[in-house]
Amino acid sequence: MNASDKTFSYNELKEKLAGAGIKVTHQRIVIYEALWQLNNHPSAEQIYEYVKPNNPSISLGTVYKTLDTFVNTGLCDKVLSPEGQQRYDANMDYHNHIYCTNTKEIIDFEDAQLDEIIQAYFKKKNINNFNIKDIRIQISGSKNDPGKEIKIT
Repeated sequence: MNASDKTFSYNELKEKLAGAGIKVTHQRIVIYEALWQLNNHPSAEQIYEYVKPNNPSISLGTVYKTLDTFVNTGLCDKVLSPEGQQRYDANMDYHNHIYCTNTKEIIDFEDAQLDEIIQAYFKKKNINNFNIKDIRIQISGSKNDPGKEIKIT
């Protein structure tokens, strides 16, 4: 599921934050909502620019601290671009990413067949003294036509 496909009511947002064991504040709610509404794995700065017009008292520092809290409580993940920029992903379902170098987009990519192949490969390699908990792939490339959407078939 693409993060932009998921919408939450105000009460659902409050419940998700409370369920993660963090204090529910208006600023946390609007930042978490922005994570879901911005479907481009936004940076803290992009979230700040998105929420600032309707929340003029919010600071960029608050956005960074809130995102760190969300990462630490499992509400979102950090995703690094190849350039080292920290971006954030509210989609906590297992998935990989495609990074487009010419448009800087990060796109969710799910493929059960690829996941099975990778897991079987590492199981066959029998890595000693190491327990694999998670395997995530980020594929980098560029769009042939930056104006068109990437289609995965």
